[in-house]
Amino acid sequence: MEKFKQEVDLYIQFIKLEKGLSENSINSYKNDISRYIDYLVFQKKISDLSGVTLTHIEDFLDYLIDTECLSTSSLARNISSIRSFHEFATVEGFSKANPAELIELPKKAKKLPEVLDVVEIEALLSSPNTEKPAGIRDKAILECLYGTGMRVSELTGLEMDRLFFEIGFIRVIGKGNKERLVPVGEVAQEAIEHYVEHVRPLFFKPQKADKSKNRVFLNQRGGALTRMSIWNIVQKAAKAADIKKPVYPHIFRHSFATHLLEGGADLRAVQEMLGHASILTTEIYTHIDRSFLHQVHKEFHPRA
Repeated sequence: MEKFKQEVDLYIQFIKLEKGLSENSINSYKNDISRYIDYLVFQKKISDLSGVTLTHIEDFLDYLIDTECLSTSSLARNISSIRSFHEFATVEGFSKANPAELIELPKKAKKLPEVLDVVEIEALLSSPNTEKPAGIRDKAILECLYGTGMRVSELTGLEMDRLFFEIGFIRVIGKGNKERLVPVGEVAQEAIEHYVEHVRPLFFKPQKADKSKNRVFLNQRGGALTRMSIWNIVQKAAKAADIKKPVYPHIFRHSFATHLLEGGADLRAVQEMLGHASILTTEIYTHIDRSFLHQVHKEFHPRA
């Protein structure tokens, strides 16, 4: 049970720092997963995530339906919590496979992800104080998040030998250790190169080289940056830029995809850059794009 607790605690930290969920949503996820783990331990006598099967999950969902009388939205949230938890456990190496992968959500309207507009992005990217070394690093991080659309976990794990700036690409190691080449624009590339040349050597500590594993982005003590570090950097930038809406690391990824589609990018190209296994995952951004098109039509068409 103690091992499960540690894994759940790490998962809750992950959704808090990377997903930018509200405190209420985090508590809901925590309650869902805690109830799920209790069922596995006490009803199914499971002692390790590797022992969980699709049948166990289906039995738990049947148990919820029979005992809790959940609404469709509540059941969908429980399924989403379980799928997300097992996906996290697989990526982090707590289990070898995701038994929840084939569980389908009840059909309901998709919630569109929040995005920042171009003006807000510009304000965020220009907010770090580049007179200081940490500000130069922070600007490079923000430019990298928006310029590549990579996940926070991909950014914190980025290593020096994955920068191929001579051809304008970064090699990203994504979920399930899947690799992809992501193009990086001139502005982001210049910010990262400036940091690597002038600031990273100041932060680098030879005695911590093994621990930081040749990571691109370091803290001032020479260690690799964590998700919490990136969260704090983003929050500091949002405060300095006076952005009123909630800002969290993953919103850069949403904005990256949305702005590409608004500019006319091909959906499959965006899918490739985001590292989505299915184009259905990427299609959520086309709804935002259609909203943008409707706005443009309403604003400029004489008969709108």
